[in-house]
Amino acid sequence: MTTKYICRILSVLFFLGLMASFNSCKLFHKKEIAAPAEVLPVPTIKYGLPIDSFYVVESTVGAGRHLSSILIGYGVKLGTIDTIAQNAKPVFDVRKIRQGNNYTIFQSRDSIRRPMYFVYENSPVLYTVFELFDSLRVYQGEKEVVYKLKTAQGEIQSSLWNAMKSNGLDPMLALNLENVYAWTIDFFGLQKGDRFRFIYDEIFVDSVSIGINNIYAAQFDYYGKEILAFRFEKNDSTGYYNEKGENLQKQFLKAPLKFSRISSGFSGGRLHPILRIVRPHHGVDYSAPTGTPVMSIGEGTVISKGWAGGGGNTVKIRHNSVYTTVYMHLSRYADGLNTGSRVRQGQVIGYVGSTGLSTGPHLDFRVYKGGSAVNPLTVESPPAKPVDEKYMPEYSVLKDSLLKELQKIEWKEKILVETE
Repeated sequence: MTTKYICRILSVLFFLGLMASFNSCKLFHKKEIAAPAEVLPVPTIKYGLPIDSFYVVESTVGAGRHLSSILIGYGVKLGTIDTIAQNAKPVFDVRKIRQGNNYTIFQSRDSIRRPMYFVYENSPVLYTVFELFDSLRVYQGEKEVVYKLKTAQGEIQSSLWNAMKSNGLDPMLALNLENVYAWTIDFFGLQKGDRFRFIYDEIFVDSVSIGINNIYAAQFDYYGKEILAFRFEKNDSTGYYNEKGENLQKQFLKAPLKFSRISSGFSGGRLHPILRIVRPHHGVDYSAPTGTPVMSIGEGTVISKGWAGGGGNTVKIRHNSVYTTVYMHLSRYADGLNTGSRVRQGQVIGYVGSTGLSTGPHLDFRVYKGGSAVNPLTVESPPAKPVDEKYMPEYSVLKDSLLKELQKIEWKEKILVETE
């Protein structure tokens, strides 16, 4: 028998022995009444410290404040501050204390109110503890993070953002859902009546939401077509796949911007708004505020960056031997972007502007296939790799389970009126 098994047997025998002793006591001492056990109060712990044992002062870092100016205000000597700043170096650079972040001072409960601990919140989760006595130790900890599984649904009346708001959801969920369907749905072309439902989890610290973690399953009814998405993670690779295990990610994004509107489409002939002549418009104009980030729709190499006459500030990217994309009228370029730079899909390459021949801030986006202009809205992009065949049984089990839960989310019969 193994040691583990022996220990398990012994523990069971010990438990049974206790039960036998207890029962024998009951038989021979039936009239004895046990004294009530003393219930000790459970100490309240924060940052790993029993706050009931201290006088606690909570505040935020003010403008121009730093470690020294904060601690001096609580009576900590300069020599002590210098020592803990040195002790903190392997853990945290005290020069990175930021305005607006929370901090807490733990003081002794006597009349002296001696500062014992200084705790700085680096983020909603991470914190740094400075001991202000004895060894002047500095260490970091993390708050407990709670993930709550939730569901959501809505119907489009004007935009995805407004649909989230009118259904009582965090509008930032629109960005998460857009990231899931970035390759399959053109969010500039949503129509009234399109609808969605999905399963996701939200992150909570100290009972306060600090953001969305992941969307695990989603359904988007787009122009009458049901598009399913299931999150699957394997071997450090994560993606969203449809019910057949096909990857939703494709070689090109559907659009180079997030949440804008198409002000002018691809045309063989249109009246130029400035030149007042009819000529082809071989791109799609996306109207958006100046400074809106512009993304490369796919991986590639920047083959030109600079002024292009009527196109103003322009970036041209070659993605492969077939496709090239052009981004025009930019207000400025992304830092570090140069001719010859390699770019990733979704990487910001510039910002919306109104340079060149332009009547207002917008992006003129063009796609060339084999040197000829094609309509960016109708370009069919090949998908990325599907779920590996050896993982399909595992994926199918996960997908079936998520789909069952997804279908439990009931559509609302009455759609709330959206606010613009």
